[in-house]
Parts: sequence; C-alpha cells; structure tokens
Amino acid sequence: MIRGVFALLLALAAAASSAQNYPTRAVRIVVPFAVGGSADLYGRVLAAKLSDALGHPFVIENRPGGGAVVGTDAVAKSAPDGYSVLIMSNTHTVNETLIPKKPYDLMRDLAPVTGINSQDLLLVAAPGVKASTLREFIALAKQQPGKLNYASSGPGTPYHMAGELFKYMAGVDIVHVPHKGSDQARTAVLGGQVDMMFDAISTIVSHVRAGKLKGLATTGKLRSAVTPEIPTAAEAGVPGYEATIWLGLMAPAGTPRPILERLSAEVNKVIHAPEVKDIWGKQGAAPMGMTPEHFGHFLRDDINKWSKLVKDTGMKVD
Repeated sequence: MIRGVFALLLALAAAASSAQNYPTRAVRIVVPFAVGGSADLYGRVLAAKLSDALGHPFVIENRPGGGAVVGTDAVAKSAPDGYSVLIMSNTHTVNETLIPKKPYDLMRDLAPVTGINSQDLLLVAAPGVKASTLREFIALAKQQPGKLNYASSGPGTPYHMAGELFKYMAGVDIVHVPHKGSDQARTAVLGGQVDMMFDAISTIVSHVRAGKLKGLATTGKLRSAVTPEIPTAAEAGVPGYEATIWLGLMAPAGTPRPILERLSAEVNKVIHAPEVKDIWGKQGAAPMGMTPEHFGHFLRDDINKWSKLVKDTGMKVD
C-alpha cells in the first residue's frame, strides 16, 4: 500500500516537472476548418502569442473536412502529450447529436483545456433581397415558403445552427445552402446567388459598411458595440433568439493534468492581454478564459442545448 502511494506521488511529481518544462519542441494546433474563417484567424493570433511566450513554435495546421470531423479525429488519435491540440467551436458540440456515428466521442476522447473567445453573429441579406429589416425578411419568407435560402460554411457549423434556430423560432421555411467554408458562403451572398447568411461580425461587417450587404440583426442578448445601430434579432422580430460563435481548445484524452493546466493558464494570459482584448473587442470578440473543469461544464451544457434543437427539428446531415 505504502509502496503504491509512493509510486503515485513520484508519478505526480514527474508530471508536474514535465509541465514546468513544457513545451520542449513545436506544438501542433489543428484547426479543423478552412483557411480564412474565425477559427483560423483567431487561432493564428493565439499560436503567435504562445510561441513568443513559451519559446517554442505553436504551428497552425488546417485540416478541414467532414464538418470538422477529419481534423478533430486526427487530434483525438494523437499522443496525449500536449504536442497536438485542437481549436474547436460550437460545431463540435452540435456534432455530438447531429453526427452520432463519428469515429470519436468529444467528451470521451478529448480533454477540455479552456475557452478562447466568443462573438455575436450578424444576419446579412444580399442587396437584391426585398427586405431592409428583419421583420420584412420574415414576412417575405412567410409569403414565399421554401423560396428564400441561406448560406453556411457547412452542416453543424455555428452559422448553420444559427440559421436553423432562426427558422425554428421565427416559423419560416428557408432552404439551407451549405458551402465548404465561410469564404465561399460569403461570396455566394455577396454575389446574390444566396439570399442571406449568419456570419461572424468580425469578418462580415466591412461588407455591410461598404453597402454590399444589408445588416438585418445581430444575435447576442445585447446590441454589439461594433454595430450599435443594428438591432438584435430578439429586438427585431424573434423574441428570445440568441446564437453566438465561440472557440475553445482541447487536447487528446489522457494528456497529463499539469500540462492541461499549463496550457489553460498560458492561453488565458494571451486572451486577457490588453492589446489582444483591445483588438478582438473592436472585432466584436470577447475573451472567455476558463479552467479545464469550467470549460468541461460549459461544453456539456452546450451539447445539451443543441441536442434539443436537433431532436426537435429532426435535423439530419445529408
């Protein structure tokens, strides 16, 4: 018994020592989404800051495909040593219900590290859409059920789920048009091939200000400081509506606890640094920052939230 306790204490001491020295080589940050989206852009900021702070490269590796399943599975099957980590988002919590036959289970095969940031979305319409407010858009959709459509960066993404939640709560029938990434979805709406979309404020607001798109509503509880002139969806016609996009960090299950805590602490330093908060704030993004335990609770709550919508609407992945 004493020998077993002593061995455990030695193992814990070794893990703590390893965490203090971590990292000793390059760390791979897998982004399971296309280049140019929010996860990619914010992930690159995080990678650069962590590289500077910890003295070893944190390298972004984009591995899109399968609604984020491809890149996520690669991390889930990586060695649990802290040298392969995952940038993840609401897509992952949605996929727990929407794609039940994935090759991994999020909360079993990956370990929570921390939340990174969150931001409201902006509902935008193409210039040719005959609606200048959200109420007018809803009325138009109800007059022409199944005729209007909306773009997203793919099934299960926050943009898709924001659209499905909107359809459900507004009682409208609009058609989902999935794309391979946010850039392609945005281009389709800008070109008028698709009527509307939900997009991150940071990446779409410039097009609204340039008059290329109509900004109909934001998706938070309160108006965004970036677009205070645009009402929330709850104000503009869909009471109680709220949808955001958030990003977080996970590692393979079995990664030593001290390494998870070290990563969490270092990420929290980065996202709360004044210069990062200022830049991200101007883009509509707010730092999250959580302990691994807190982030784990957050993930489970989000899984439950989207599970209800998926089941209530009978959503399927084609």
